[in-house]
Amino acid sequence: MKTVMIKMHEIWLETLMAGFMSSGEKKEQLFDFANIFFRHFTWLENELIETEESYNYDRDMINIQVDKLSELLHRIIKNLNALDLQLASSPDRDLAHRISSDIHYISGVMMRMEDEKIEAFNKALKYPGVTLSDEATRAFTRFLFEESYKEYELILIYNYLKAHSDDTYLIRIFQIMIDESQFHLKSFGNMMAKMGILSVPRIVMKELYQVEDVVQFLKDGIQEELAAKEECRALSEAVGKDSAELAAFFDFINFQENYHISLMKDALEYYTKKETNV
Repeated sequence: MKTVMIKMHEIWLETLMAGFMSSGEKKEQLFDFANIFFRHFTWLENELIETEESYNYDRDMINIQVDKLSELLHRIIKNLNALDLQLASSPDRDLAHRISSDIHYISGVMMRMEDEKIEAFNKALKYPGVTLSDEATRAFTRFLFEESYKEYELILIYNYLKAHSDDTYLIRIFQIMIDESQFHLKSFGNMMAKMGILSVPRIVMKELYQVEDVVQFLKDGIQEELAAKEECRALSEAVGKDSAELAAFFDFINFQENYHISLMKDALEYYTKKETNV
């Protein structure tokens, strides 16, 4: 079942990337399907936890550089079909039937999707409707690469913490952080595709999500969120001369980080009291 979970992890990422590089109605369809695959991933993870099987989030490298959307969709469908066969080994037959049913429907929809030429890898470094200075372009590009990885990393970290917690208070906070990082990753991925620099986030080291000292992790996380706020502020300032719309978006992300910090402080206080009372 570890292999099945790994493959679902890869399919989630492939489908998310397909959403970034596509357009029109199928773009939102692909994002919806990616969300379904992420839920499958978490359900398969829970099955491993229940059977007390050790696991991590390692995966194979994913190549998404294609000229046409159909090339990536056909690869996803092939991977889905292979995963469907592997589900026969799942001890949870209800889960296996659910995932298999989703696979059959989604594969059918993907096969009927209209093809399109992909421009997400052309390295144009041009944002539609905006003329950015060289300085703003460099700052924007660096931010997108760094922050898209950070958001992917946070999704995995908070998902792992949530999966291994039985505390409803902490689970609520972890879920909020997962949802927020999903939104940020979606936003930054779409921007990377428009700039012609779309790429798959690198693999996250297990030491980052298999957290032994949650208190220290939260303390470090608060400092990272403060640094992210500064990055957003600096980027808003850098692009503000060329695009009020982009500047406003990064101010929007900046202000969202305030609530993330508040949640992490709440979790830190709660977790510290919990440890003290043990």
